[in-house]
Parts: sequence; structure tokens; C-alpha cells
Amino acid sequence: MSAAFGDLLRRSQGSDELLQLLKKPFSSNFQQNSIWASFGTSVGFSVLIAVAFSLLRPYNSVVYAPKLKHADEAHAPPPMGKGILAWFGPVIKTQEQDLIKHMGLDAAVFLRFTRMCRNIFLCISVIGCAILIPINLRKGTGSSFVEKLTPLSTSGSPTWAQVVCAYLFNIVVSGFLWFNYRKIVQLRRQYYDSPEYLASLHARTLMINDIPKAYSTDEGIGRLIDEVVPTSSFSRTAIARNVKDLPDLIAQHEGTVRKLEKHLAIYLKNPDQLPPARPTCAPSKKDPSYGSYAKGQKVDAIEYLTGRIRDLEMEIKDVRLGVDKRNAMPYGFASYEDIGEAHTIAYAARKKHPHGTTIVLAPRPDDIIWQNMHLDQKTRRWKRIVNNLWVTLLTLLWIGPNAMISIFLVNLANLGRVWVDFQHSLTAHTTIWSIVQGVASPAVTSLIYLVLPIIFRRLSMRAGDRTKSARERNVTGKLYTFFVFNNLIIFSAFSSVWAFVSAVVEKTGKGQDAWKVIQEEDIARVLFTSLCSISPFWVTWLLQRNLGAAIDLAQLWTLFWSSCVRKFSSPTPRELIELTAPPAFDYAAYYNYFLFYSTVTLTFATIQPLVLPAAALYFTIDVYLKKYLLLYIFVTKTESGGMFWRVLFNRMVFASILANLIVFLAVWVQGDSTHIQAFAVVPLPFLMVAFKIYCRRTFDKKTHYYSLRAVGRHGDDTAAAPLKNSRKTDRLASRFGHPALYKPLTTPMVHARAQSILASIYSGRLTNSNNPDAHDIASVSGYSDTFTLSTMKSPHGGAGGAPGKLQQNIIPGFEVVPESQLDFSFYKNRAEFGDDHGAGDIFTRTPNPYERPGTADTYRYTASSPGSSRAGSPAPPVPGVPGQYSRTPLGGDNRYNTSSPPPPFSSRYNSTSSPPPPFSSGGGRESPYSAPIHPAFRNNDDRRRGSGSQTRESLVRAAAGMPDSAPVSVAVPPGFLGGGPQGYGGLPQEDADVADGRGDYDYYRGRRGAR
Repeated sequence: MSAAFGDLLRRSQGSDELLQLLKKPFSSNFQQNSIWASFGTSVGFSVLIAVAFSLLRPYNSVVYAPKLKHADEAHAPPPMGKGILAWFGPVIKTQEQDLIKHMGLDAAVFLRFTRMCRNIFLCISVIGCAILIPINLRKGTGSSFVEKLTPLSTSGSPTWAQVVCAYLFNIVVSGFLWFNYRKIVQLRRQYYDSPEYLASLHARTLMINDIPKAYSTDEGIGRLIDEVVPTSSFSRTAIARNVKDLPDLIAQHEGTVRKLEKHLAIYLKNPDQLPPARPTCAPSKKDPSYGSYAKGQKVDAIEYLTGRIRDLEMEIKDVRLGVDKRNAMPYGFASYEDIGEAHTIAYAARKKHPHGTTIVLAPRPDDIIWQNMHLDQKTRRWKRIVNNLWVTLLTLLWIGPNAMISIFLVNLANLGRVWVDFQHSLTAHTTIWSIVQGVASPAVTSLIYLVLPIIFRRLSMRAGDRTKSARERNVTGKLYTFFVFNNLIIFSAFSSVWAFVSAVVEKTGKGQDAWKVIQEEDIARVLFTSLCSISPFWVTWLLQRNLGAAIDLAQLWTLFWSSCVRKFSSPTPRELIELTAPPAFDYAAYYNYFLFYSTVTLTFATIQPLVLPAAALYFTIDVYLKKYLLLYIFVTKTESGGMFWRVLFNRMVFASILANLIVFLAVWVQGDSTHIQAFAVVPLPFLMVAFKIYCRRTFDKKTHYYSLRAVGRHGDDTAAAPLKNSRKTDRLASRFGHPALYKPLTTPMVHARAQSILASIYSGRLTNSNNPDAHDIASVSGYSDTFTLSTMKSPHGGAGGAPGKLQQNIIPGFEVVPESQLDFSFYKNRAEFGDDHGAGDIFTRTPNPYERPGTADTYRYTASSPGSSRAGSPAPPVPGVPGQYSRTPLGGDNRYNTSSPPPPFSSRYNSTSSPPPPFSSGGGRESPYSAPIHPAFRNNDDRRRGSGSQTRESLVRAAAGMPDSAPVSVAVPPGFLGGGPQGYGGLPQEDADVADGRGDYDYYRGRRGAR
């Protein structure tokens, strides 16, 4: 009985201790309130890390300057020497206009925002410290210098100083926001006038969403646009087609390829000493034959995954051939010859929704989230509501874990006060638990903050965002809300609110009047006192951010992770190549950090003036460190053209309003009994809202639209005269389409050291069983990106073999990667590598007058051999490896540098009665402007004429690939910008007998002279 009573007593004592700790859950964080110690350790370690970076940088260019190696001449950052401080000169001297060329507009806007924060806090540091510190020191009665700087003891008339500072701070913030808004508009206008934008397809294309079924045709899109702007010129339209499960099939294919590569990398790590057992794996649950396997059965990984890849490629090919027969989707695109006209129509349609549709400027093709494009407005609205509910729930639920981390992980002694058994272990093993206490809290917190952007990004995708850039902006906003609510408001006010609620509950339980108890507790004074008491923590916290900036510069995690992957695992060639690629910059996370730092600083600026120089010091240092990172290391994954600015502007306005509310609280509590100082602060939030509305109406139109009225190409009020045959030329122009229709399939990569043993471990079917003599299979399934012949032995009889004999140790369907080519520079032009690492922004192919940057082109994505589901690889040819080719100048005899004949070409305007193309010769050389006909439609004109014209014109995306050198002066053939009927995925695009377009909706409209 006594033992049970003792247990109950200990539990009661533990509960009481927990309740006492919950009154001040973050008090352990306040122990680190030595500002000078924080300043010294932060600056000291930052300097040490910067010195280490300067010493390591010249000998680790893969980590510290990948863009210097991979960027082309037009986008390459300034060169650096090998000296210790050689990196500092280019960072200081490079101006904004050069930064745009080297990094892109998104990165330039990020640095401009960082400089703006630096300038804001430098200015208000001078104002705040000069006004507030003398007054607070004179009135202060705290026990320490830092406590005397707070307005806790300043009351009466001296509180007018806070009111004056609030007005001055708002003026400074508004002034810098207005100035930089104007600069952003100028940068956007320069972006619109840049050659890259003027040559891009998306610049003159509209995206139409939520199209009703009655208008789900190419002509229907034209009618919808006519209801908005009846005087518009004709446009080339394309309705999207349902690709159904094709994206999932391609994702399965890529995942299976990576699994096979991983198994081969582990199994063939040491080809001379293979493991005794072959690798095994569980069958995929998405495999149609999954039910035929016993539960828990393991199969040979190499054989199974190879067969799975073959089956997926065959299925992908069949689905791609049948896409044109699928139903139309509720979205489409309309392209115009004049960029100004496209923007004018988008501006006119911004508040109009003909038949429920939404007409906006088309984003870049690589910016579109295709799986969300088919969602209607009602579905997207519901998904957005559910997403916001999840974010709200996550934000609220994090209050508990956040308090527990601050109570127990930061100070394990608190856990011992609640848990008696742990107290015994803590006393017996003090050293071990001290180490755990020092590592656990920052490790758990860092892990959570690393995972949070991923969670919010996934939630935003499920919310129906149609573009990646819009998703990143939404992620930034949600992260900011989460941080401000949990890490600022809850962190600062939790203990005060808990104590207030506890007191009210306790006193009302004794029979006292609830309203009288609330008045006696004076929640406003409790909150103000709590803010003053925790303000030193934010000074030390901001000073410690400099250490984080230095760690970012040193790329310690990248160094650690890449070293571990290379030394302690069996990386695949693909993983090794990706390790050398420039990483993508996480704008959402960094913008959130900077906005949160700014909000904290503005909030506590009048409570603790020392936060101002602390923030100014951080931004002054980090503006140069981030400049180096964006110049030489990071790339922008999806360029938005500086569209983050409005998100940043709105959050800075909100931070200023929150700071005004804190000033109102302070002067309400400490001011005169008439509260005149508090009433003087009331107009400030409304002035900031009015300032936001003014900027939106003044600048947003110029920021988002190239033109608000139709103008000609030469600045006159009429459109330029139509070019001869512009109808046919526009018919062949690039179009938007789902990337699943043209995305090249990945090929399994194996290391060259395993080349000799690969054939012996693979016992599957290597050739067509119906043709034993066939040796032209270059993929596991028999669908390749080139004609691949079996490699012949050396003509000199090398390796003991006779000349002209087939080598038997090369496996078709595998790409052998030599040690010397395990680098991103050899593969950056491939979509599978380059799309996520700066393709089109820091490196491009040979400039071509007919290319449209930012648009997927036919050469990269169309098949290059009969039956192909893969695109030709632009990587340099590997000696001894079949299936490779490279483009040669126009004057060469063979465009593909292979012993096999090039694929046949055909212009879509050629017929039996038409003359041959001017580039054709007796040697069989075809026009370099025409693209290969898909095998499903070669010599099958009747089939092409069997379907409707409208379906064949849909989903065309790019003209045929151009030669590397300009052609000789020969008459240009018809349709030279896009010969070939394949479009996306090798689909037929139009009937030969209606190529003049007279059956289309807007054929007889022509170009209108005045709009």
C-alpha cells in the first residue's frame, strides 16, 4: 500500500514540475544571454571557417566553383585565381547587370533583396540606437546593461521616442521598398527586351485553363480568345491530350533503371572478386505480373529489373503512339507572332473568364506542373482549402513539440525533474548526457527545419499549383507563416499566456468574477514584460546567424556527404555524375530565413535596440557570401524572371505592421494614462496598407506585362505586316505539350571497369529472338536512340582477337561510362541531367537563329532511329561502346558518325508530285531542316489522312533540330522551320491534303492591320 502511495506521490510531483516548466518552456534558451560571448564565438568561428574555405577552394573546384567549369561562355562567372583571397575580388566588383547575365534574374533579385535588408537595418540602426539607447539608459533600472536598454522602466512622456522611431522606421522601410520596386520594374523590362526572352516561345503564348468540353478543340480556343479581344490576329492553338498513365510509366521506368544501376554498382564494385550470391529484390507491386509471385519471394534483381525495363519501354511506346486518339483535356495554348499582342490579350483577359475559362500568359514549359493542369477550378479550390487546413493543423500541432524540445532537449535536467529514473542516469553519466544535450537540440531542430520545406512543397503540389515557381512562392509564404507563428509569437508569448490562463482558471475556480480577474491580471503588461525579458535572446540569436552563413559558404555538408558517398558506399555512375553537378538554390528556404530575420528585428527594434546592429552585421556579411554562392556554386532550377518580389514586398509590409503593433502595446502599457502615445501609433498600420495598394496599382502592370496595348514590332500602333507564308510557318512553330510524350527514357549506366564482366553476369535475351543475326539492339527492350552495331575488334587484332570479329563483352542496352567521364560536363546537355542543374540558364548548345530558348526542341527529344523511345545522347562518344553518334558540320558526309545509315527524313509538304528538297543529293543526303518520320507513320500516308486535322495539329512542341553551321545559300524549302510530321512523341500533326489550313476556323481572317 505504501509503495503504491509512493508511486502516486512521485507522479503527482512530476506533474507539478511539468506544469511549472510549462509556465516558462523556453527559459532554457534564455540562459545563453551573453551578447559579447555570442558575438565573439560567432565572429571567431566565422573567420576560421572563412579561412578554411579560402584554403580549400583552389583545390576543390567541383564543390566551390562548379559553374565556372560547366557554364558556357555567355553565362560563365568571372574567373578566379588560385590565391587565398582571389575569390573576394570578383564578388566585390561584379555589378548587377553582369550578375543577371551570369546567374539569371531570380538570383539577381535575391541579392537585391539582401542588399535592401542590409541598407534598411544599417539606416534604422543609426536612428534607433541614437534615439532609444540614451533615453532607456537614463530611465533604466535593470541589473545589467542589456536590461537597461529595454523600455521596461521608461514610462510617461519619454515613450514618445518609441512613437517617433516607429514613424521613422516605417518611412525608411517604405522608402527602400518603393525604390527597389522601381528597380524591379526596370529589371523586368530589361528581361522582356532580352534576346532570350524575345526568342522564346512562352513569351508569345497564352495558356487557357478550365476550358469547357464544347470548346475543347483547337478552333474552340480561338473562339474563346475572340470573345475577349475580337480584333486579335489569328493564333496557332493546340488543345492538350490526355496522357493518362504515361507519366507514371515513365517514372516507374526511371526508378527501375536507378534500382538496376544500384544493384549493378554494388555487385560489380570489384569485378575481379564478385560476391558469391547474385543480388535479389522483391517484385514491384506495380508490375502486372506481381500476383504470380509468391508472397515474400525474392527474385534475381538483374534479370527481373532488366525485364521490367523492357516491358515498360514497350508499354510507353504503345501509349505514346495512341495519345493522339485520346480525349482532349480542359487546357490548351495559343501562340502569336507578336509578343506584345499576346501580353495585351492576357492583360485584357485578366478579369474576364469567357465560359469559365482563365486566360493567362504561358509559363516556361519546364515550369509547368503537368499533373495539376487538368484540375478544374472547383477541384483546385477544394484542394487549396484542404491544403491550408493541413498547414494550419501542422502549425498548431508544432506548438507542443516545440515547447517539449525547449524544455527537455535544451536542458536535460528538466527531464530529470519530471522523470526520477532518468535523473539517476543523468547523475551517473554526466559527461555522456552533456554531449547528448549539446547535440540533440540543434540536430533535431535542424532536421525539422530541413524537412519542413519538403513537406510544404509536397502539400503545395497537392493544392493544385500549376507552375513550379508559383509553388515555390506559396512554400515561401507558408514557411514564413509557420516560423512567425511558432518561433516568434508562440516563443515570445507562450509563457505569458500560460501564466495568464492558469491564474484566471485558478481564481475563477475559487468563486471570483472572471472579468474582474482578467482585468486584474493585466494581460497587456504581462506580454510587454515577457517581450522585454526575452529580447536579449534575439540579439544573441541574430549574432549566431553569422556562423550559419559561414557554414553555407564552406559547403561543409556537401564536402562531408560527397566524401562519404565515394568512400563508404557503392555509388552508381549516375550518382557520381550528379555529385559533380551544380546544386539548385533553395529560394523558398533562404527567402523565409531572411524574411524571418527581418521580422524579428523590426518587431524588437523598439524593445531592444541592439537587435538592429546585430541584423545589420549579419546582412552586411551575408550579402557577399550569398553573392559568391550564386555566382560560382548554385543554379536556379526554374527561372521565374524575378517573380518572387511581390511575395517579399508583402511580407516586409506585414513585418512593419507587426512592429507597429508591438510599439502600440509598449506605449499603451508605459505611456500616459490618456494613452495619447498609443493613439498616435494607430494610423501607421493603415498607412502601410495604403502604401502596399499604391505600389500594386503603380508597378504591378508594368512588372507582369510586356505591353498593355497592341503595338507593332517597330513601335507603331499597327501590327507588322504578315510575312509571306506566315500561315504555314506558324503551323510548324513550336508548341507546348506534355513532356511525357517526348521525354527521353534513361539508359542504365555501368562503370567501364565492369564492362568485361557484364556479359557473363547477364543471361537474358540480348537480341531479337526472331532474327538471330540481329546485332542492332541498343536498349534492353530493343528500342534505342541510335542504330547500334556490335563493336568490332581492333583492325590490328588488338587484345589477341582477329580484326573484323565481333566483341562479345559489350551488352546492348547499357551505357558504359569510363572513369574519365564521370563528370557532369560530359552529360549536361542531356535532359535527364541538365534539367535540374541549370540547363538553358548557365549553359546552352550552339546558338541557332531558329531556336527558341526555354522551349524543348525536337533534336533533343525526338527519336533518332526506327522504333525508338529514346533520344540521342549528346555526351561525347566512348571508344568501344556501341550506339553513339555526334553531330557534325553541315558539310560532313554523315550527320551521325556511325556505320549505319542515317534515319530517313521527309518534309511534311513533300508529296509524290512535289520536287525533292533542295538539300537532297544523289548521295541520299537529306535536308538538315527536316526531322525523322516516326516508324509508325513512315510510308503510311493513308493513315495520316485518316484522322481529323485538329487532333493532328495538337501537342506540337518544337521545330526540327538545326545544323551546327549555317547552310549554303540554297533556296529555303517550304516548312523549313519544322519539317517532319512527328511533333511530340512522333505523332502525326496534320493532313497532307489540308496543309494550307483552309479548313481551320481563322484561316480567312488573316492579319488585321490595326488592333
